[in-house]
Amino acid sequence: MRNIIYIATSLDGYIADANNLLDWLFSVPNPEQDDMGFSAFMQRIDAVVMGRNTFETVCNFDGEWPYNKPVFVLSNSMKAIPEKLIGKAIHLVRGDITGVIDSIHRAGFHTLYIDGGSAAKQCLVEDLIDEMIITTVPILLGGGTPLFGHVKEPLQFIHIKSERYFDYMVKNTWYRQRK
Repeated sequence: MRNIIYIATSLDGYIADANNLLDWLFSVPNPEQDDMGFSAFMQRIDAVVMGRNTFETVCNFDGEWPYNKPVFVLSNSMKAIPEKLIGKAIHLVRGDITGVIDSIHRAGFHTLYIDGGSAAKQCLVEDLIDEMIITTVPILLGGGTPLFGHVKEPLQFIHIKSERYFDYMVKNTWYRQRK
């Protein structure tokens, strides 16, 4: 069982700006539209777990639904999947994050992509993350939504590798070091 955060942050650690926008993610030139390893990462996972806010953000992207894996949306307020996404293997889940993640693993989804700030923070608080892949975009936002929040105790990670993209961004991979 493996739970992985794959996310981008600003140099100062924010995943969204002060207006909850993501425009800054596209501030780095990418003329070849290189996905920087995202497709290969998606091949490694069995399912995606995301919070409602991230789900709503993804729903507002231009184009087709981007995931070809089952998506579990954490929400205590959503009552139904939007009609345009019915049949896309999207499931609403609610409850405490530990129980939800355990239930998804028991259903046969062994490697989970934890997508979005709220889901990532909830999983980190409960020490459920085994790997973090964090791409740093060279911009200072000065405020917004931070990736990290409160944890119950320090969580030690081991740096596995760094990858440099376009002479601008660095993607770092970290594994959770457990005793």
